[in-house]
Amino acid sequence: MTESTAPSFAVITGEQVSRVLHGQEQRVMRIVADTYRLHGAGRTVNPPSYFLRFPDRPADRIIALPASLGGDSTVDGIKWISSFPGNVTTGLPRASGVIVLNDPANGYPFACLETSVISATRTAASAVLAAGLLRTGSGTARVGFVGTGLIARYVHTYLRTAGWDLNDVGVYDTAAAHADGFSSYVARSGGRARIHTDAGELVRASDVVVFATVAATPHVHDPSWFRHNPLVLHLSLRDLAPEIILCSVNVVDDVDHCLRANTSPHLAEQQAGHRDFVHATLPDVLTGTAVLPDDRPVVFSPFGLGVLDLALARHVHDELEAGGELRTVPGFFDELERYGGRS
Repeated sequence: MTESTAPSFAVITGEQVSRVLHGQEQRVMRIVADTYRLHGAGRTVNPPSYFLRFPDRPADRIIALPASLGGDSTVDGIKWISSFPGNVTTGLPRASGVIVLNDPANGYPFACLETSVISATRTAASAVLAAGLLRTGSGTARVGFVGTGLIARYVHTYLRTAGWDLNDVGVYDTAAAHADGFSSYVARSGGRARIHTDAGELVRASDVVVFATVAATPHVHDPSWFRHNPLVLHLSLRDLAPEIILCSVNVVDDVDHCLRANTSPHLAEQQAGHRDFVHATLPDVLTGTAVLPDDRPVVFSPFGLGVLDLALARHVHDELEAGGELRTVPGFFDELERYGGRS
């Protein structure tokens, strides 16, 4: 029997994650696109997400996303991320969490990473990747944001990096202070934000609408808002009423994942009794196998795949390891000898 090397365990902070990913937007988008292709080719394992809910705190939840990624950066693992919308009233971000990476050779976890930045990054990269593939028409696209938290900020950053003209963006938030804060961020980025006091007004004025809210149930019900056929990046998944979903072209990241947990597409399925309104997955679009109608709004609803988190977490780990910056925890694993080796 070959004697194995004692496994190590690293803790990777949010500061380290941010430092590795900052300025790597193009590389991150390539990683996300490659991961979608692997998923579409069946080279991932991505079970349904598991929701921990609390009867006395119905707005809060913690979600477990187990996954396994094939390809050149094979890794197993799980993302454990909370969503506590009330945090924003105290100045804390809504979401927080960790990712644990496991070695597929022996199952041992080898790293734990802070994941709020990874989660926001993969969401933004996925959205901007989809926007580049799904946006039709020529000329400058007017972009509007409904919801102005961390996800909206990362989407804005990735759109700007991808070459989108963001000199004049629309902003709507139910909290005026949050809209003002996001507008200040846009100004620091060299653009100008037009604050709307009505969500319908923003939607009608935008060619691309980014929904990044904490809505638990649909709050947008009027299909006429979308009569000009915009591209809708429906990142928060529960903003649109079923009637809007059913009269749109719908693209999701994964059909089975997206049509569950009372997302807007799931509610549409319950109302319609079928899934025919889903036209394609993003892997279909990436590989050119999807043919989409061009006479309706296009809605991209990504549930968020755990394999995307794993791919970026593995990238961060490997970058830090290559630079000699991993912080391991000595003695993290005990009882490594089957029959004991200590008196």
